[in-house]
Amino acid sequence: MQTEFEFTLPIGYVDSEGTVHRQGTMRMATAMDEIAPMRDMRVRANQAYLVVVLLSRVITKLGTLTTVNTAVIENLFSADLAYLQEFYRRINETASSMLEVVCPQCDHAFEVDTGRVGE
Repeated sequence: MQTEFEFTLPIGYVDSEGTVHRQGTMRMATAMDEIAPMRDMRVRANQAYLVVVLLSRVITKLGTLTTVNTAVIENLFSADLAYLQEFYRRINETASSMLEVVCPQCDHAFEVDTGRVGE
């Protein structure tokens, strides 16, 4: 069973040296990944911070960064944050980064790997 999925951010995280990190890996969430952030004082003070803590727990790789923590997630562009939220939902609800789509011109149905959408 696949539990880790590769993704490419639409814009990318820019570190303090100006390096852009777009390629990453996210693992499927465990029950503890969803429970533990509720103990975090930042989440208790602001429920919107839940996504920041949650993503920092499940993103296992982002470019050449040695760790992905809440500071990294806080500094993502909003398009990248939205992409990661949708990617998280998709892999945890369906355990796949594949999405079936239909061409609006010819009605041909095919699958797209949404882990590579930002490329």
